[in-house]
Amino acid sequence: MTTVNKILYVQTSGTDTPERLYSPLILAQTAKAMGQEATVYFLGLGLKNLVKGEAEKVKIGEFPTLFEVLKQTAEQGVEIMACQQSLQLFGGEIKAEDLVDFAKIAGAATLNDLALDADAVLTF
Repeated sequence: MTTVNKILYVQTSGTDTPERLYSPLILAQTAKAMGQEATVYFLGLGLKNLVKGEAEKVKIGEFPTLFEVLKQTAEQGVEIMACQQSLQLFGGEIKAEDLVDFAKIAGAATLNDLALDADAVLTF
């Protein structure tokens, strides 16, 4: 019997540092392909990656756009979460309806629960 581990990837980097944006998504996809449970939680500046239209503007090297990788990640069953308190941090500049449809809004308590329950936590 295979043990299912839980891995939490926390994305705090925004679109101004594109070299930090692909790693948690690629790692989460890999974890899922290995039969593990993976969640990517976006907070702070990381929330800007989930704003409709923003991830389409990010492309590095031979990779597809960040939006394409985000969408692939969600389609593979990786939960994509957006921090509710980070919405407040931006003072109304970013609203829930501005986010991609596959992002689930979750609060700070959820992040704490995910971290406590995870077998590994990586931050980007």
